[in-house]
Amino acid sequence: MPTASHPAMCALHALILLALYAPCFAQNVRIGVLGLFHSREIVIRPVPASAVVVRVADRTLVLEQSSGNDEIDVHLDGNVIAARTRDGAIRAQSLTVAGRDNGPSDFFLSIPGKITRRYHGTLEVTPSSGVLLAIIRMDLETAVASIVAAESDPGTPIEALKAQAVAARSYLIAAKGRHSGFDFCDTTHCQFLRTPPDPHTLVARAAASTRGLVLAYNTQPFAAMYTRSCGGRTRTPAEVDLPAGPYPYYAVECKYCREHPSAWQSRVTPQEVVQVHASSESARLEIDRLRGWSTVRSNNYTVKRVGDRLLLEGVGEGHGIGLCQSGAAAMAKEGATFTQILAHYYPNTSVTKCVSANL
Repeated sequence: MPTASHPAMCALHALILLALYAPCFAQNVRIGVLGLFHSREIVIRPVPASAVVVRVADRTLVLEQSSGNDEIDVHLDGNVIAARTRDGAIRAQSLTVAGRDNGPSDFFLSIPGKITRRYHGTLEVTPSSGVLLAIIRMDLETAVASIVAAESDPGTPIEALKAQAVAARSYLIAAKGRHSGFDFCDTTHCQFLRTPPDPHTLVARAAASTRGLVLAYNTQPFAAMYTRSCGGRTRTPAEVDLPAGPYPYYAVECKYCREHPSAWQSRVTPQEVVQVHASSESARLEIDRLRGWSTVRSNNYTVKRVGDRLLLEGVGEGHGIGLCQSGAAAMAKEGATFTQILAHYYPNTSVTKCVSANL
């Protein structure tokens, strides 16, 4: 029998290594943030004990608490932005924020009176369709950890968090470029994004321990979809009238959601329910945009008349495709590893180490 030093065995070993790795092109991602607020004003501040460099028109400003100049107001003024400083307003087509070395930094981004969120990366602010567009360029792994923090419930076991991290990373790598001018948004249209987690949290540990791992089908990473609660069985894209992609999602049984369904009710008018079809995810989202995001929580429901209204009674939350977050958490509590969770919800796939395309 050949030994490990035999040429034939070395060649076989090389082929196995090639099969375990897939090229990745998204080492950084550009994410549009806080777009749901359609704001015409943004406030930028550095985190305590740090500084950020703001470049607007031909001016370079350093924001730091020790200098007393620790924030900048950015307004939309016609078709340009106006950055308010102690010396007046500076008008320009764009504004950028970075660290002293022109690399990523930590900063707060606020919509006055509505929300403040901390980010790590570089920022570009430009006018777009009558509002301010804020785009953050961040490292892929920072984005993964921030998404897992946003998408997971408190108390989720680490193996389920690891599965979520692999799914989120796969989506970022395979679905890059979903928007004109940037790659992703921070809403359900793409993936939620929040403040990066503290490095000592379970979420950060889950992202770090799966660093570079993605889901692959036929050796290629694919944009892994996931849902909050499947109602007892996951769905295929065809079942909810979504186009097929590179990965042919399968309907799989989910023990936890079958035994503990996430039930919901909603009342709508007959005119509104005409817009909703049990097999149409786009129609479900359309009525949710009009009536609120909890109006039709899933595509798994029945309809009956109650007076002059129609009562929708359903189970599950979301489109029901791919990883079920509720089911994954239950599997992890029962001892399943993240690879076992991923194999259950994404049959016929592999967990692959993703490497930079220029390596």
